Amino acid sequence: MSYTEEVYERVVKQNPGEPEFHQAVKEVLDSLKVVIDRNEELYRKLSILERLVEPERIISFRVPWVDDNGVVQINKGYRVQFNSAIGPYKGALRFHPTVNQGILKFLGFEQIFKNSLTGLPIGGGKGGSNFDPKGKSDREVMAFCQSFMTELCKYIGADTDVPAGDIGVGGREIGFLFGQYKRIRGLYEGVLTGKGLTYGGSLIRTQATGYGVVYITDEILKAHGDSFEGKTVVVTGSGNVAIYAVEKATQLGAKVVSVNDSNGYVYDPNGIDIAVLKDIKEVKRGRIKEYAERVPGSTYTEGTGSWTIKCDIYLPCATQNELPLEGAKALVANGCKYVSEGANMPTTLEATGYLQENGVVFMPGKAANAGGVATSALEMSQNSMRLSWSAEEVDAKLHDIMKNIFRKVDDAAKRYDMEGNYVVGANIAGFEKVVEAMIAQGIC
Repeated sequence: MSYTEEVYERVVKQNPGEPEFHQAVKEVLDSLKVVIDRNEELYRKLSILERLVEPERIISFRVPWVDDNGVVQINKGYRVQFNSAIGPYKGALRFHPTVNQGILKFLGFEQIFKNSLTGLPIGGGKGGSNFDPKGKSDREVMAFCQSFMTELCKYIGADTDVPAGDIGVGGREIGFLFGQYKRIRGLYEGVLTGKGLTYGGSLIRTQATGYGVVYITDEILKAHGDSFEGKTVVVTGSGNVAIYAVEKATQLGAKVVSVNDSNGYVYDPNGIDIAVLKDIKEVKRGRIKEYAERVPGSTYTEGTGSWTIKCDIYLPCATQNELPLEGAKALVANGCKYVSEGANMPTTLEATGYLQENGVVFMPGKAANAGGVATSALEMSQNSMRLSWSAEEVDAKLHDIMKNIFRKVDDAAKRYDMEGNYVVGANIAGFEKVVEAMIAQGIC
């Protein structure tokens, strides 16, 4: 049995009931086997893989808060501080009923490699709660956020661990969290990213992940003698990532014909109207079916299945494992040529394999959606320097980072004779920097 197989078996045995974490580890270790085999004696001696898959720290805590009826509610809070070899822990907070320790470990593990690929000095972490902000009043969300931060503030800081926002954690939540941190710790520092522009936030942060996935896809297209011009694109999701992927792809000449939410998807053969989409999701906090009610010629379909829509490029930007094998088969049958993951691990292992085996160019999320955390790191830099860069400056830096990520991924795949396999390339390129830092710092 190979070293990578031994470590994977150990992960499954020691982390029961955490299938998403198992999936993330398997995908990475399978990709790294070619690298590990060349250095197996050293890596075994130093237990590199065992240390890589074990979080440095997991913090779990109770979050009590009072709802609008005066009833005390209890949620669970977590922070997984996974790896700090190349910098302070950096990774978002997710507030959603599905949040549990296993999901956060998968996200934190992915974050190690994603953050490494940005070239910026940030380690991997993730956190969140099973609290659901949907349907809650602003006062209830504030009560929860203040209670959550009262505990979390003991473990984070500008040079220790810098959370950001993810599903269920937008500008409103970040504001409440930051206010409570400042109140308790007495520090006005860049401890959170995704902040409002009036108190240390960065321009382009809201757009960054969506823009980033389009920027790296544009690099992929160029490498294949292609472009976004005239392409038909399907985007999944309708949060920040999806909205700004639609916006940037449209700016580059593509026609985005579909977006969705957890209830269903809309199809607009004339191209998604970005102004209407923003109004529904960012202003009114509505459901995507309202789009079909407002835009003539568009249709709404309940449930999943936007992968059945004929497209050239598919950008899954919603949540983990949203694209199953069934969806991958439909995409291939309809002639889709490119898939770039805007969400974290939105494609199942089986679907990923099928896409690659059938000639679809596939870019994994740890590379394709790194624009968000990259711009968060740029926000950290601005906070440390007490500066605020223009939107043009931040966007230019983001664009360069995504170009560099593509080059690193492409180069790593080529160095190991796997040209075009961007899954392998992303994992190897991210791993190389982290493992070098781990070895240099000794046993810690």
